[in-house]
Amino acid sequence: MASSVHVSDEPLTPAGRLFLQPEMKTVIHCLLGFKYNMDIDAIKSTIKNSLMVKHPRFCSLLVHDKNGFEHWRRTEVDVDRHIILVDETSITNSSDDVDKIVNDYIADLSVSSPLISDKPLWEIHIMKEKKCAIFRIHHALGDGISLMSMLLASCRKAEDPMAVPTLMTGGRRDWREGKDWRGILMGVLKMVLFSLVFCVDFVLRCLWVRDRKTVISGGDGVELWPRKVATAKFLIEDMKMVKKVVANATINDVLFGVISTGISTYLDHRSPNSLKEGQQLTGIAMVNLRSQTGLQMMESNSTCRWGNKFGILLLPIYYYHKIEPLEHVKRAKEMIDRKKKTLEAHFSYKVGDLAMSWLGPKVASLLNYRIMCNTTFTISNVVGPKEEITIAGNPITFIRVNTSSLPQALVMHVVSYAGKAEMQIVVAKDIIPDPEFLAKCFQDSLLEMKEAALASL
Repeated sequence: MASSVHVSDEPLTPAGRLFLQPEMKTVIHCLLGFKYNMDIDAIKSTIKNSLMVKHPRFCSLLVHDKNGFEHWRRTEVDVDRHIILVDETSITNSSDDVDKIVNDYIADLSVSSPLISDKPLWEIHIMKEKKCAIFRIHHALGDGISLMSMLLASCRKAEDPMAVPTLMTGGRRDWREGKDWRGILMGVLKMVLFSLVFCVDFVLRCLWVRDRKTVISGGDGVELWPRKVATAKFLIEDMKMVKKVVANATINDVLFGVISTGISTYLDHRSPNSLKEGQQLTGIAMVNLRSQTGLQMMESNSTCRWGNKFGILLLPIYYYHKIEPLEHVKRAKEMIDRKKKTLEAHFSYKVGDLAMSWLGPKVASLLNYRIMCNTTFTISNVVGPKEEITIAGNPITFIRVNTSSLPQALVMHVVSYAGKAEMQIVVAKDIIPDPEFLAKCFQDSLLEMKEAALASL
């Protein structure tokens, strides 16, 4: 066991404690693909000299005091204990598809390999033959935005080894821009009204309101079921083409339109004529609440707190047997625009924070667990670097992210990188046995939207 360092213990944040509860134990898997064969010694040297092992969260043990409260306790990091070389000869997989082999390995990790607490809660699995590494990081250490900032701080641009990467940030529009006082007043009234409606809906979802059951529904205990993982791949240029023909649309609007279309197509395939036209399926989306992201978070003078700071939006999609491809994007945009004008994400964050502080982690965990049981899927979207990046001089070919099991049968995580966006689709395989077909439904949906967009120009 690593020796402790003489620094005062630091209590966990409420969100950190939440992710340690039995129902909410979550491990983030970040899969990096490399262009060349990996030099293990170079990787270890890079990690030893990186900001990661100097960061308090990554060099601290999880301990409990005499009252059972969790704390971070600084310790010396033995990098060798955190590097796991995968015995790829023991992987019984007849497929020649590298993506499938790696995804199957991650699917097994998501239900069978918790992180042990006698070392800091992270590790790196290296698959040399497949030229990839899997960073496993406990969600108590930080959320996707925090961890992406950590990754970028250790990387350099492939075309300029001295330059740090840049993110594809679009900035936030001021909703008051171009409006007179009447428009601003109407905007405030809409914000109050929609916030009230959506926040009440959020509370009801935490308690008893749930989606009607379909062939992709999860529920209580599903987080323990075996998993399968598949990857859907998109081009950012295709999304931009679709965005161009839908007035004021964003990449997120297009992405959610793709999800809506793809799930409708998949449900038609799995259970034709079993759903009513317009039936709602509700998703959970994680929303970053920080004012700064990326490398700004790693600066010493940053006012942005490390860790977990995100809210939840309930994003409904609707089953339609046959509508125009771009109609899904237009409807997604209309719904997301309403959500953006409300305080729902901030309300959900505050509810979780107050529940942890006043009612304790067990009640807060139960509320989060219930809202996942009462919805159909989770979607997260993390913006990655614009250009190709390297670690230890080795170019990264892809970045993919997913998490360990949730009670939902369908969880999707999207990361954009160097002109591409890749979605990791994690499913309970006894409920959704063919995630590869679901991935194809998503990919085909974007291509259909692109064709419709080109035809309308």
